[in-house]
Amino acid sequence: MPHFHAPDGTELFYRDWGAGRPVVFVHGMLMSSDMWRYQMLHLTENGFRAVAGDRRGHGRSDDPGRGYEFDTLADDLAALLNRMDLTDVTLVGHSMGGGEIVRYLSRHGDQRIAQIVLAGSTVPKLNVDPEAGAALLDRFRTSYGQWVAENAALSFGDGLPGCVMPELEKEQAIRDWMGVSLQAAVACTAVNLLADFTSELSKITVPALVVHGDHDAFAPLESCGQRSAELIPDSRLAVYGNAAHMPHLSHRERLNADLLAFVRSGDVEQSVQCGPRGGQPAGPPAPTAPSRPPRGA
Repeated sequence: MPHFHAPDGTELFYRDWGAGRPVVFVHGMLMSSDMWRYQMLHLTENGFRAVAGDRRGHGRSDDPGRGYEFDTLADDLAALLNRMDLTDVTLVGHSMGGGEIVRYLSRHGDQRIAQIVLAGSTVPKLNVDPEAGAALLDRFRTSYGQWVAENAALSFGDGLPGCVMPELEKEQAIRDWMGVSLQAAVACTAVNLLADFTSELSKITVPALVVHGDHDAFAPLESCGQRSAELIPDSRLAVYGNAAHMPHLSHRERLNADLLAFVRSGDVEQSVQCGPRGGQPAGPPAPTAPSRPPRGA
């Protein structure tokens, strides 16, 4: 299995599919790069390269017992991009992974980055009451499995119209959650509860697609998805009706289509910059991702 070394020596797993302009996926907290399998396959079959890594303490990466603050996680992402010498990258992050992308841009700049996608991201901040946050961390420390059992249905969106996914896929996601290092689960949750990316979002200069479910109980649409789209200067918001926190599974076909359209829009922008004199694109424009559909769409 392919691995690379983070700046502190931690060995991190990654997968690298296909060829073409790279799309790099950052998974959500408690999960692994397995979560992106449908999106990665869709993009590689349409001419793009798809790369995804497992965060430290998650999946097939080392469990070093340290380094779960956003600065270190962003440096891990930078180490992956540098090792593979990737440029003109589209970064795609889910949940906590959105914070890693934003912090990467703050610490390392956008020289390698063409555009970003925030899907069900927890940025800019979660606005969780400190006592509630402390109680959540205590639950993790003493009964993490019970917390997963009680919250899985809410994460999947069980009961929402059209939000149906096979039980085997739910079980696989739950196995992912249960496979995370408990120390990493507690540490990542703690830093994510306290993080505030408000000022960093307003400084992002690359185009952004913000995808968010209107029934996301873990990263509420109003304070996370909508607020992110308001803060990022060049952003588009796609609200998924009857979607919870797992659109990569529950709304995979729409997310696949939106990702492909958005990534292709980067090809059009490049052709405008690098095409014939006069700034005319070298080919016909590609479809673009939806922008600000009404809530419930």
